[in-house]
Amino acid sequence: MVARNPNLARLQGGYLFPEIARRRRAFVEAHPDTQTAQGRVISLGVGNTTEPIPPHIAGGLVQGAEKLKTVEGYTGYADEGFEALRERISQVYYNGRFKADEIFISDGAKCDIGRLQLLFGRDARIVVQDPSYPVYVDGTVLIGAAGGKGSGAQADGYEGIVYLPCTAENGYFPDLNPLPKQSIFYFCSPNNPTGATITRAQLTALVQAVQKTGSLLVYDAAYSSYIRNAELPTTVYEIEGADTCAIEINSFSKSAGFTGVRLGWSVVPHQLRYADGEPVHTDWARITGTVFNGASNIAQWGGLAALDDAGLLELRTLTDFYMENARLIREAVLKLGVSCSGGDNSPYIWARFPGEDSWAVFERILQTCRVVTTPGAGFGPSGQSHIRFSAFGHRSDIEEAAARLAQL
Repeated sequence: MVARNPNLARLQGGYLFPEIARRRRAFVEAHPDTQTAQGRVISLGVGNTTEPIPPHIAGGLVQGAEKLKTVEGYTGYADEGFEALRERISQVYYNGRFKADEIFISDGAKCDIGRLQLLFGRDARIVVQDPSYPVYVDGTVLIGAAGGKGSGAQADGYEGIVYLPCTAENGYFPDLNPLPKQSIFYFCSPNNPTGATITRAQLTALVQAVQKTGSLLVYDAAYSSYIRNAELPTTVYEIEGADTCAIEINSFSKSAGFTGVRLGWSVVPHQLRYADGEPVHTDWARITGTVFNGASNIAQWGGLAALDDAGLLELRTLTDFYMENARLIREAVLKLGVSCSGGDNSPYIWARFPGEDSWAVFERILQTCRVVTTPGAGFGPSGQSHIRFSAFGHRSDIEEAAARLAQL
């Protein structure tokens, strides 16, 4: 029989969210009264949207599906995406600065992040914010770019990956001096899990540090639609020179409720070059054309509906709904005397429980309040002693969960 990919054996424990689901199932099985309305478990853990896709945007999906049954409306492969959608994304998010062929339509930000590992290869030096979205790290391990076998629990990190701490002490913005030369730096703002959002001055410093070290920045802007402070940047390309050193990833998942529909995009500017002067754009086009046949055409018609005038109003209404949820959760957390970040320009609230194990806090909240959260240790070494609360939920569930947290 063939040998197992050794990199799979190097993954530390189970993927974070399946482990949370396993613990929730165990709790429910041990407590039959969870089947009642009063005793049910409420999830503030996984960042999965809960509200229906807004009517106009849903209409775009329906109309797109209807087109496929006609000779005139049928479409097949569209590897890089509809040109009209790419142009609209450029106009809405980037003031028209990018050509359509610099924007690649995908089936979501997470999928793009995984495919980017093919672009970088196993010899790449990988840098992540700490804490950070687990896929940056796990994808790195799967491609073989992280040396050694790791050091045990997720909270201890992996050998071969550079972790730059983002904590309350440094305002959730890392010291950039340790950034290695010619490295790949994954950076997310608004951040998952901390909810922190980078300022213009910080983003300028980040771009300059990446340029100085000859590195490449992968800027994950999947939550940019939640930024409410007009002084905060919503894209890395607001900073001069970013198009020479950064790839941006974004998604319709959390703004339009497309977590199940699957639609996102990556921006790879023509100006972005390798050390030898070759364009990164050419290789990304080759990878997406080789291992990906394009996002669902139905989803892309929904994306076009989301970005017309009526759709943009619906996007704002939907994200405003989740931001009100975030306010309610943040208020409940602060009443516990616990410090936190996020919840103002992000749908996540990052609560600090000094000196406590984050999985132990997770269990205490589950047992006492019957509320599922996400333990910070699953996001990296600096996530220990923290809990992430997600604002994705029905309003009645959010209000009930907020009331239950007072029991802690």
